[in-house]
Parts: sequence; structure tokens; C-alpha cells
Amino acid sequence: MAEQARDQNGSRLTERGRATRERILRAARDMMYVKGIAATTLDDVRAASGTSKSQLYRHYPDKDALVRDVVELQAAEVLERHHQLLRRLNSFRGLERWRDVVVERNALQNGAYGCPLGSLASELADQDEEARKVIARHFATWEGLLEAGLVRMQDSGVLRPDANAKELATGLMAALQGGYLLAQTAQDVQPMRIALDMAIAHVRTYAAPAEDGRVPEVGALGR
Repeated sequence: MAEQARDQNGSRLTERGRATRERILRAARDMMYVKGIAATTLDDVRAASGTSKSQLYRHYPDKDALVRDVVELQAAEVLERHHQLLRRLNSFRGLERWRDVVVERNALQNGAYGCPLGSLASELADQDEEARKVIARHFATWEGLLEAGLVRMQDSGVLRPDANAKELATGLMAALQGGYLLAQTAQDVQPMRIALDMAIAHVRTYAAPAEDGRVPEVGALGR
């Protein structure tokens, strides 16, 4: 049986209580993504979520507790989205389709605000060691989704056996995060697309030649 949700005092939450906490958390997530953690106050969150002070402090007695849950929410949503994009990745076309989806999603806001998880890391990594470790684990999971896809490409004969899937996944993740930052600064997703294109081009240097000398394309993402 699933553990029932509880407030910060350990009391079980009613359905109404769970809805209130969810409203607070999502309001905080949206504000911290746009304004940043430091610029978002508990009063801001209370006003945006339409909750009273007593409701807010029942669920989140301090900002640190709220930030921890925001990190978990952002990570869960980012990882689920990329899991859906990458769970059947086994081709170069699949990598290109993943690139297209992340670039097009970021283009909806002209690159503003950066990566939902990376923006939290940039504020917390040097200020909160525990938060840094948590975010690092989430990034490792994210990178692992890419690595698993690259391993499938090796298993399918698309990549050579000597390709280091872990290192290539790190390169793709670095291009993605660097692309987010450049797009945020330029308010234009073109630098992000260029960074990912170059990372994918590097992966292509490990393509396994087919008998006719052409690069094999086995499967595709999301079919």
C-alpha cells in the first residue's frame, strides 16, 4: 500500500490538503524557473498560489523545504519527458529527433530561462551541498538515458564496438546544457541547435560502416 502524503509535521494530508500543497509547489516551481530561487520569496509563492500564510507554513515552514520539493518536481518532470523521448533511441535519426524536440520546446520561449533543472543547479550547487548532490544524481540519471540509447545503437550495429557510450553521453549532455545557456543569453535557440549538431556529428565519427560502406540506420526514436 502506497504511503500516504503527510505535511511537514507528519500529519496525514486530506485530499484538499494534497491539492493545496500541489498548488503551492507548482506555483513555486514556475516562479523559481522564471525569477530564480533567490528572487522568489515565500510571500510571492503564497500570493501566486492563492493560499494563506497558515496554509503555506503548514506545508512548507521554510524556503529550504520548498526548494527541495521544487528540485524533485522539476527533476521528475524533466526525466520523464526525456525518458519518453529516449527510451527507444537506437539510431542517428533518433538522436536528431531528440535534438529537434528539445530545441523546438526551448524555442517556445526564445531560449529564455534555460534548462529547468540546470537553472536550479546554477543557483544551488555552490550554496547547498546536499542540493548539489541531489541534482548531480538527477543529471546522472538523465545522462544515463542517453548512454542507454547509445548502447542500443552499438547493439544494433549502428555504432562501432569501440565507441565509449558513457563519454559520448557526457558530451551530448554538455552540449545540451551549454546550448541552453547560450540560447538563454542570446534569446535565440540557434546556438543550442549548433551545439547539439556538433555533438551528434562527433557521435557519427563512431558510426559502424555497412558492407556497402554506408552508415546503417536501424530503427528510429518513438516509432
